[in-house]
Amino acid sequence: MKLLEAMARGLGRPGVTEFAVMAGRPPSVKIGATYEPMADFVPSEADVLEMLATLGGLAHIDSLGPEPSKWKTVEDGVGTLLVKAARRQGVVQALLVLQPSSGSLPVSPKASAEGKASPRAAKPPPLPGRPASIPPLGGSDGAVPFALAGNSAIAFDIDAEIELESNAAFNLPPPKSAAPQREGPLFDCLLAEAREKNASDLHIVATRPSLFRVAGELVPVGPPIDAGEAEEILLAIIPARLRESFERDGSCDFAVAHAKHGRFRVNVSRQRTGLKACLRLIGFEVPTLESLGLPTAIGNATHHHQGLIVLTGPTGHGKTSTLAALVNLLNSETTHHIITVEDPVEHVHPRKKALISQREVGTQTRSFAAALKASLREDPDVIVVGELRDTETVRMALAASETGHLVIATMNTPSAAKTIDRLIDLFPPGDQPQVRIGLAGGLRLIVSQRLVRGVDGNRVFVAAEVLPGSVALWNLIRENKTYQIPSLQQRGKSLGIVRLDDSLGELVKAGKVTLDEARMYAEAPDELSFVITGKRPAAPVKGVS
Repeated sequence: MKLLEAMARGLGRPGVTEFAVMAGRPPSVKIGATYEPMADFVPSEADVLEMLATLGGLAHIDSLGPEPSKWKTVEDGVGTLLVKAARRQGVVQALLVLQPSSGSLPVSPKASAEGKASPRAAKPPPLPGRPASIPPLGGSDGAVPFALAGNSAIAFDIDAEIELESNAAFNLPPPKSAAPQREGPLFDCLLAEAREKNASDLHIVATRPSLFRVAGELVPVGPPIDAGEAEEILLAIIPARLRESFERDGSCDFAVAHAKHGRFRVNVSRQRTGLKACLRLIGFEVPTLESLGLPTAIGNATHHHQGLIVLTGPTGHGKTSTLAALVNLLNSETTHHIITVEDPVEHVHPRKKALISQREVGTQTRSFAAALKASLREDPDVIVVGELRDTETVRMALAASETGHLVIATMNTPSAAKTIDRLIDLFPPGDQPQVRIGLAGGLRLIVSQRLVRGVDGNRVFVAAEVLPGSVALWNLIRENKTYQIPSLQQRGKSLGIVRLDDSLGELVKAGKVTLDEARMYAEAPDELSFVITGKRPAAPVKGVS
């Protein structure tokens, strides 16, 4: 556990006897009269509670409050520790003070027995200012030479010895790497910070620091947000029309348009410590295929007057941005009537050549299926569906694609081949032959994409699997041989087919992503390694019976 290792390293320093830890702040040690951060990681509340439980405080964790809980523990390889823990303004904090062995309180027989049984390294000379019975921890590389085990706790009163209430350990200034002090309303500051960090998502969680998803990784910034403050912020942004459903269901989805910081897709929900929200950042400008790093050939599918285009991939991998780029392409180059059905509306498309009608589920229409049914009477050329979620929506989308409309939609499926299987399997067996016939000839394009963290760790690049409609693909769908689609992709480069692994390989060759990162998303990681390095992994040695 990182906190226990940090505690051992910190208290192993000459002259250091106090270790302070607080959820949302780097752990610190007292050097002279001040507390200084001694690690570059920020522990969560769960990390601090786990450390306290390991240090014998399991009986105190559930009852932590403003009044400190106190106990004594003996840590093998560290010594006798006085522990004082509290939860103040929703934040868990603890102070550990190393005690001299002489004159210390008695230790339980169990702790003594465990201490004697534990393996010990040879005792080096005692450090200056440290009792000879407590060996220093770590060698020249700072490693801890033995496990921290064999602890036992004894309840006792240390009010006279430690004043947690006034201790400077829990009023530390933010570390140098932390964000500057926020000025103005907290919510506005968080939105501005998310834009500044180029984050894809902002998480606001009661009793936790704000979290920014940067290049796929969640990064905590700033002090924990009090549960009352989180509730005040989040309840204020929930639209009045959703208040009743939020109280009933415990969650809701909507979009927020901020005058200065742009649009955000928002989910607010209740959880154990209070309210939480996830805000997905929406770009100020509608993206293009070029700005997203996608092949411009994908746009060729929009030249069809009817059929189905499906954008797939896991949640959070850019499907909505690609959908917006295709709509922007149609808006810029055609005079079509485009109807979008979204939950909620994310990118607001400006007026260009096309006529765009954007409808939001729950505000302008009851459901995706209802909007699709109504759209057929609204003289559309292109119908855009935010997500194909259920059988009725897929049925209406397929019907629209067969009656002279181009339908563009997204699905949460892992690959192009599985997208076709999912579209068919949503229907009962008796309807599946008819669905296969509809897809055979009507499917124009499937794009399955992944966002892969770049070499610098600060941005992501898109890898796309592209499967355009073709006679060969339609025959496999019609004859119920979709299991042969991967084979078609292997030999279908001339048809415009791009495999996901080929796209990942191009990113690695261009120096945009590392091979290890690309292997995490590859369908055949070993084959990808061979294509890039020219070396196949060694075959495992079979055991001899």
